[in-house]
This record gives sequence, structure tokens and C-alpha cells, in this order.
Amino acid sequence: MPVLDLKKIRVNFPNLRAEIYGKPLVYLDNAATTFKPTEVLHAMDHHFRRGTSNVHRGVHFLSEQATAAFENARRQVKEFLNARGVQEIIFTSGSTESINLVAQSYGRSFLKSGDEIILSHMEHHSNIVPWQILSSQTGAVIKVVPINDAGEFIFEEYLKLLSPKTRIVSVVYVSNSLGTVNPVKKIIDAAHVKGAKVLIDAAQAVTHAPIDVQALDCDFLVFSGHKIFGPTGIGVLYGKEALLEKMPPFKGGGDMIKSVSFSKTTYNSLPYKFEAGTPAIAEAIGLGAAIEYVQAVGLGPMATQKNELLEYGTSVLCKIPGLRLIGTAKAKSSILSFVIEGIHPHDLGTIVDEDGVAIRTGHHCTQPVMERFKVPATARASLAFYNTKEELDVLAKSIKRAKDIFHA
Repeated sequence: MPVLDLKKIRVNFPNLRAEIYGKPLVYLDNAATTFKPTEVLHAMDHHFRRGTSNVHRGVHFLSEQATAAFENARRQVKEFLNARGVQEIIFTSGSTESINLVAQSYGRSFLKSGDEIILSHMEHHSNIVPWQILSSQTGAVIKVVPINDAGEFIFEEYLKLLSPKTRIVSVVYVSNSLGTVNPVKKIIDAAHVKGAKVLIDAAQAVTHAPIDVQALDCDFLVFSGHKIFGPTGIGVLYGKEALLEKMPPFKGGGDMIKSVSFSKTTYNSLPYKFEAGTPAIAEAIGLGAAIEYVQAVGLGPMATQKNELLEYGTSVLCKIPGLRLIGTAKAKSSILSFVIEGIHPHDLGTIVDEDGVAIRTGHHCTQPVMERFKVPATARASLAFYNTKEELDVLAKSIKRAKDIFHA
């Protein structure tokens, strides 16, 4: 496995050169959003400076150029996920919209009162609330798979919840607040035995390991561009073509139609049936550039670097008296959530910010997780492949300073 040249890599991310209060930035909030390499910035800048035009609508050169770049990004996503075809790749604004699309289009069409939806206790709010809305609309019932004290999905309890009434299982691949990596292939296979469809929230998983939707055999999969070193405002819904064909449009407007009259509208073919209005063109181009960048660096070397950082960070933080990790799964991604006796996470976040360290504090849009571990919030250091062990040392030193301030 090739060793990453971190010095060269870090130069390629302009944000990493920032200073906060006169101190070098230590950015450890990558689960919230990742920084963007120059390749992404240049691709988007080129579109804005040299290629600005709408897509799918014009016959002039700029429109054809923008359309080609936009659709090339779709092909890059298709290849990245190993989907069967570009018609299975829907561009959305992000994972949240993608899940809402499935809940409202597939869910409202095929679920009825008494049907069951299975979620896990570690889900992000964006994979809870859309299903609660669907439940209130259809009378479908939500069942929740519990997690253990390590923050792991309890597979045996999941099997007990599965039944002939199960219609949809929607689970996170990698937990944003615990770092837990779920056994999604086993989850999918067990659901299919009962005839249920499965949606995988891969927002935190796209840089964890290669994703092959055909090998997983998931029915739907979602992710957001800004979690994979791309821009905000762009996301992906992968869906099996046969399912997407049966689903009605989620939004109405331009580009999702073939013809419109006041008596009848006929809808466009996939994937455009679900892409109403002017899309996020520059953002899609930026996402394509981000995927190209990730593939050039290699998911394998990136994962090796993050695993080393996770191991080192766990060791460093666990040496701090009064610090308790929240989320200690055996299969875990590079997320370190913790609490410190005598210091509220928000206070800790404020103190370490003074040292130039950016961590996330709060419930991380996973309030049920906080309730499960009986904490109001956690501090979270989430690591990307461009982080260093020295940055984790800075974090530990800053935490110790906070303990001194609060006499904790």
C-alpha cells in the first residue's frame, strides 16, 4: 500500500493553511464537511468563468459544453458506485433530500397502514424525520434496532424485528456521531429474505471504503458531495432502475417533463424524472472532480492513514483523566466522540477553538444516540486523511488546558 505524501497533500487544500486567532488551524470537523482540493476549486471556477450556461436546454456551444460536463459527472458517480447505468444516478441537493425523495415517492406509493419501517438507534435525524413524516401520512409503523454500550448495531435484535410486514429498512453505513461501521451487506441480505427494500445512508462511508452497489445489492443509497471533498448543495441518490421507474416524481417543473398541457403532463425518462428545475451544475462538476481526486489518491491509502490516526487519537485521548469515549465499536471509522467529567462539551469547544482547533460539539443531529448514552452532548473530533498525528497532539494539549481552566 503506497504511503501518502501528507506535506504535498496538505498544500493542495488551501483551507488547511488558515490561521485562527494567530494560530495554525487544526481542522477536526470533517464529519460535518470536508475541505476541498484545488482540483475541485479549479473545476468549478472554470465553469463559472468559461462555461456558465444552463444544461439540457440549449443548442449553443456553452450549453452543450455545460451539459457534457454535467453528464460526465454523473458518469463518474456511476462508475464510483459501480451502478449498472447512469439512469440509476439521481442528482439531489444532498443526502437529506435523497432520503426524503425515497420516503415520499417510493414510501407514499407502496406503503400502507400497518406496514413496517425499520431504522437503527444510531440514525442521523435526516434518516429519522422523513420516515416519521411518512408514518403520519400512511399509518406505517417505525421499528428501531437497538445498539449496545459500544454503539454497535445489535444484529440479533434486528432479525427479531424483521417480519413479512417490513417494507423498508433504512440504516446508516457509518455513524456520524459514533464512528460505528455497520454490517450493511448482512443487513441488506436479511431484509431481502423478508421482501423488504433497503436504503443505505452512505454520507460518512464514501471515503471510508469502496462502495459497490451491485455487490451490496442495496435498493437505494445516498451520499452528499461535501463529505467527499466536493461542494455543498449536491448529493446523490442511487436507486435500482426497476424501482425508480415505478416511482412518481418527487418535484414538478422544468426538465422532469416530456410534454405539458393543462389536461396532461408526461414525465421525462430516468434520471431526469427526479431532477426538476435548473440543477446545481457547478456543484455537480465539482463533485465529479472530487471523485476523480479521491480515485487518484486511492481509497486504500486514505483508509490506512485514517485508521492510523484513529488508533493514535484513541490512545492519546484515553490517557486524559476524566475523558470517556462515546462509541467504541470494534468496526469503527475515524470519529472520536467523547465527554469530559466536569466540562460541558460546548465549553470545551469554545476553549479549544481559542487554540485554533475546530471540533464539533452538540448532539450531531443524533439526539437518540445522546439519550442512549445519557449525555446531553459530546465533543467530536472527526478525522480526514489530510490530518496528522501532530494535530491530535495539539487537540490533547488544548483539552488539558481546558481541564486546568475548569479545574476538572
